[in-house]
Amino acid sequence: MEYVVVILQAVVVIGAIILGVRTGGLGLGLWGVVGTAILVFAFQLPPGDIPIDAFFIIIAVITASSAMQAAGGIDYLVSIASKIIQANPKRLTYVAPIVAFVFTVLAGTSNIYFALIPIIYETAYRNGQRPERALASSTVTSALGITASPVSAAMAAYLVLMDGTGYGLPQILAITIPASIVACLATSVVQQRIGKELVKDPVFRKRVEDHEVEIPAELEAQFAASGLGAAAATEAGAGSAGTDAPTTVATSAKPAKIEHPVPPGGATAAWIFLSGTFLIVLFGLFSGLRPSFPDENGELVPVGMSTIIQMVMFTVALAIILVRRVKPSAVVEQPLLRAGFVAAVALFGIAWMADTFIDANTETIIAPLGELIEQQPIWLAVALFLVAGLTTSQSATTNTLIPIALVAGLAPGVITAMWPSLVGVWLFPANGSQIAAVETDLTGSTKLTQVPVWHSFTIPMLVSWVAVVASGLLMQLIVPAG
Repeated sequence: MEYVVVILQAVVVIGAIILGVRTGGLGLGLWGVVGTAILVFAFQLPPGDIPIDAFFIIIAVITASSAMQAAGGIDYLVSIASKIIQANPKRLTYVAPIVAFVFTVLAGTSNIYFALIPIIYETAYRNGQRPERALASSTVTSALGITASPVSAAMAAYLVLMDGTGYGLPQILAITIPASIVACLATSVVQQRIGKELVKDPVFRKRVEDHEVEIPAELEAQFAASGLGAAAATEAGAGSAGTDAPTTVATSAKPAKIEHPVPPGGATAAWIFLSGTFLIVLFGLFSGLRPSFPDENGELVPVGMSTIIQMVMFTVALAIILVRRVKPSAVVEQPLLRAGFVAAVALFGIAWMADTFIDANTETIIAPLGELIEQQPIWLAVALFLVAGLTTSQSATTNTLIPIALVAGLAPGVITAMWPSLVGVWLFPANGSQIAAVETDLTGSTKLTQVPVWHSFTIPMLVSWVAVVASGLLMQLIVPAG
């Protein structure tokens, strides 16, 4: 009978997550709270710990990020990324994924990647490259930046959970950053060999024939040799005057640079935000810089990193508002704040529900599950990957599964090495970045299919997953606990 009750409770938890994913947006967090209520009132389980620290870390970070966005700081970061990407068109499949990763690390959110999608596409297409290669790999590696950023929502949740394990921010970053860079390079190497060249791609050739896209200057000679020359396409386009189809135009001129305008003061706002990020890393590396206060035993203990992150990020937000004279009302209206609030509520609801379920069933189900993970640690990576794909939330997945791994007694280094398995958020094409990349690529090379788990992002996702976990497991062998 006991196991029947536990199974019913598990159904409530899984059902709340599924309904939350289907509802979307705030729905994930709200269904999490409803699931918690059912566990408490219907099954008489004591409420779990409310993830207050993680919630307010996210609120603090997104407030600072939104202030930076309102002051033009995001535009400044995007302009830098744009210049780097366009400066290396021949090595785009290698450069773009690293840039997407680094700028996600700096900003603490993969939302910054949305602005890079058209830049990556135009750079690839104007230089005659298959856009899918750079777009798909960059989309995937932007998610790796979440587990390597000191100011991401998932990191906020992870830091709280790892408190007291000897693994703080320095140890976590020492594993996730190098492992992610290796994964970026491995993904680029494989992705460079994916798909046909544009001149041989039947989907693209059909779109050229139908005057839906132009022939890039870099491919004019190849198209002429293949019997579909630029002149013929232009002539056909002229004959379609009066229709809504875009006229095919070809030019041999060197592709013009894509300029991303930066509002006045955008650079200042970005550097204030980055300075705050640097301070957080500095406080994490050197605990002696943090104020210390006596605990219940009278021993001096440094202020926790959760508190430090909240103080620094809220201060950064105010500094940007004052220095750049940003109206507080403008900060509230930023897309980043809305997206961040949704993430915070999702973490709140799902984490609360998971903690309620886990605490009440430690001996019945969590302990056996923990033994399985302890005997075969790789199952943690698989679980993180799949749950991230189902929930599309790195922070919610972190709060659901990491406590189980900790209860199982798995080494914090091993847990940290497998934590970037959250790259599984790309398992299903349910994310804005995936959809935006597909819609932006007019050549049709970046695509979805009738099979939900097989699309342009599947191979780079799997390569990144294997590479980041393997590299992380090696890195954790040489990273000592704090």
